Amino acid sequence: MTAVGLLQIAVYFLLLLLLTKPLGLFMARVFSGERTFLHPIVQPIERLIYRLSGVREDEEQHWTRYAASLLAFSLAGILFTYLIQRLQGILPFNPQGFGTAHAPTGATPVTPDLAFNNAASFPTNTNWQAYSGESTFSYFVQMAAFTVQNFCSAAAGIAIAIALVRGFARQQAKTVGNFWVDMTRSVLYILLPLSVVGALVLCSQGVIQNLKHYDVVKTLEGATQTIAQGPVASQEAIKMIGTNGAGFFGANSAHPFENPTPISNFIQMLMIFLIPAGLTYTFGKMVNDTRQGWAIFAACSIMFLAGVFIAYPAEQAGNPLVARQGVAVAASDTQPGGNMEGKELRFGIAGSALFAVITTDASCGAVNSMHDSFTPLGGLVPLFNIETGEVIFGGTGAGLYGILLYAILAVFIAGLMVGRTPEYLGKKIEGKEVKMAMLALIATAASILCFSGVTSVIHFDWDKSQYLNPASGAPKPAPTASAPATANLGNGGPHGFSEILYAYSSATGNNGSAFGGLSPNTPWYNLTTGFAMLIGRFLFLLPLLAAAGSLASKKKIATTSGTFPTHGPLFVGLLVGTVIIVGALTFFPALSLGPLVEHFLMQSGQLFSMIGFWS
Repeated sequence: MTAVGLLQIAVYFLLLLLLTKPLGLFMARVFSGERTFLHPIVQPIERLIYRLSGVREDEEQHWTRYAASLLAFSLAGILFTYLIQRLQGILPFNPQGFGTAHAPTGATPVTPDLAFNNAASFPTNTNWQAYSGESTFSYFVQMAAFTVQNFCSAAAGIAIAIALVRGFARQQAKTVGNFWVDMTRSVLYILLPLSVVGALVLCSQGVIQNLKHYDVVKTLEGATQTIAQGPVASQEAIKMIGTNGAGFFGANSAHPFENPTPISNFIQMLMIFLIPAGLTYTFGKMVNDTRQGWAIFAACSIMFLAGVFIAYPAEQAGNPLVARQGVAVAASDTQPGGNMEGKELRFGIAGSALFAVITTDASCGAVNSMHDSFTPLGGLVPLFNIETGEVIFGGTGAGLYGILLYAILAVFIAGLMVGRTPEYLGKKIEGKEVKMAMLALIATAASILCFSGVTSVIHFDWDKSQYLNPASGAPKPAPTASAPATANLGNGGPHGFSEILYAYSSATGNNGSAFGGLSPNTPWYNLTTGFAMLIGRFLFLLPLLAAAGSLASKKKIATTSGTFPTHGPLFVGLLVGTVIIVGALTFFPALSLGPLVEHFLMQSGQLFSMIGFWS
């Protein structure tokens, strides 16, 4: 690790810490219905929306109505996104002619399975991309479908988190708020203002924003090159602030039009954690004990920094096989300069490793480097981050309600240790809450492991003697039609399995980032990852809303000498331990078949390349 890299991490964390309280306090006031500095401008628009939509601001909902509103809104978003994609050929702002007979050479057709995948992806805040935006979708689709859903899905996540917080804050209540009000306020008071400011800041760094036709230019060598462009900054801002992650271009935040400078890279990383970190303070403020919020913040920070200081040193050390073949290499077997494969020079190893950890701690999915090119341990960290449920700050709202799920389990475990009924924030944690928490965890784990397992055993017939060896230059064997799944792997062996496991972890975890080596635009992957996204979103949210309703109806009990304190170091340690242990017990066998075994094989001199291995 370098001094500059460590300084970047330290400055990032300190800025995040400084911004957490003011933003968290602001959000607490918004969702408590208190007046803020934005009310003179925003409140008239908010009330107009309520009048036009027939929503009563003062009418609250039982958790079942809240859940039904969420499902109805999400279903409408899915259908809307699907139709816009399929009809893009007759819609405006399509200068490239995508979806028409005049589509440019090399354009990707929007098949029904790809449209379904995207329709499941964006309304669930996953934003998984099996396509390259610049060669597939018009400006209208990018703006009216994808960017709009970036706002809506992020706002829905915040609304669910606030409903769960109200479950802890209220007592003997039958309601948990109003979904339509919470979502509207999330957009108008939080996401939209931050995105406007963020887009302008990104434009100042060189992120483009236009509706021009693609430019065709001549290179210095005399070749012809098409330069794709479009309304990038407006999508980039909400992509980060809403922890969505879908890039305007296929290269995502590695593209210079999306992320041109080290400063823009730093700003984008800060955008990702801004709302999730602020919501921890919002939680403490709304339950009238800010220590509880800081305890959650501390637990998330510990896990975040642990991931950074595993991934960063692994990437800085690089591949020991490269070091052993070099000249005048130190005995420590570190690759000279570290592992720069798949990374942009303008960000370096520190900026790339830090970005990878942040984007997978949050349910963002944006990438500024290819995780497929990371070392095995460097790639293990983003993968495990997703498999924890992305509760290490997590997504906009998703991180808070996810970590509160683990808090329920942590105090339940603590109660079992001392033989007392577990309590959290004055509420007894009983069978229903624990069952709902476990249902959410089991549903998502089953989705990841079952889809990964089924995909991994769909084999195809090939000559296994034809491995791609750099020395022999043997060609990649052509797979037969009997295996549509494994034929799309970029690598063989445990690295290929990691590509599959990462894909379904990312889809179910509503992250959306890709490992990089897998080519997922096939009916098999489009359909299965689409269903995984729906499972990861709704079979996680609905049990938590049920728990919120149950908690809100309970009476708070007085704190006694036997009450387990949930704001000190002991609780923070227990919460971190619960997240790590549950994730390890659930996914350790799968991780052992992927990045862990690949790490030890690399140390023994074996690498994995295109559908095979060489040593």
